Amino acid sequence: MIALIGLVIGVVLGLLLHPDVPLWLQPYLPIAIVAALDAMFGGVRARLEGIFDEKVFVVSFLSNTVIAALIVFLGDELGVGSQLSTGVVVVLGIRIFSNAAGIRRKLFGA
Repeated sequence: MIALIGLVIGVVLGLLLHPDVPLWLQPYLPIAIVAALDAMFGGVRARLEGIFDEKVFVVSFLSNTVIAALIVFLGDELGVGSQLSTGVVVVLGIRIFSNAAGIRRKLFGA
């Protein structure tokens, strides 16, 4: 319940304050969001399957986000940032849809 309240407060503050993302951080924000969505869908699926663990969720959330950002940073340093960004989005997108399918099967039996 605390997490849901924090999420609502964060969304409301973001909509009211319109924070500016620093220019150096802009390439990493979409990747961080996709990595966070992957962890979130994985957490929902684990909760529905009865195997959710808070520690695993937090570690997954943080490690996915940091690793994805490091991959994009490495790509930028090597001059192939857009290709590695695309690769990260594709891999995490596949995981998100896989988790969404698992959630759908669990909720609707389909």
